[in-house]
Amino acid sequence: MSDHYHDVGDLRFLKEMNKAAPTEFNAWLALDKIVGREDGAIPRKYRELIALGVAFTTQCPYCIEVHVKAAKTAGATREEISESALIAAALRAGGAATHGAMALKFYENA
Repeated sequence: MSDHYHDVGDLRFLKEMNKAAPTEFNAWLALDKIVGREDGAIPRKYRELIALGVAFTTQCPYCIEVHVKAAKTAGATREEISESALIAAALRAGGAATHGAMALKFYENA
């Protein structure tokens, strides 16, 4: 088993994914670029903080790195990044609690 599940060197395989599924890959790239829009109703800094909240929840280390750098460039502070992480944690915990409640409903109906 590998010592490193998240190895930045793995990103080289994105080129292979592009070759294997170019339509889907390009659609993903286009979707990914919406975070960096400067002309949206949501200002860039907030778009990056939202992206960070999602990246914290999906636990994508590459997304976290990219969006922390972009958020900082857009004017986000350490405090805002910290709050984004804790807001994401609160919502993730809320999801676990409400799914626990759903589990009890399934238990009742089993």
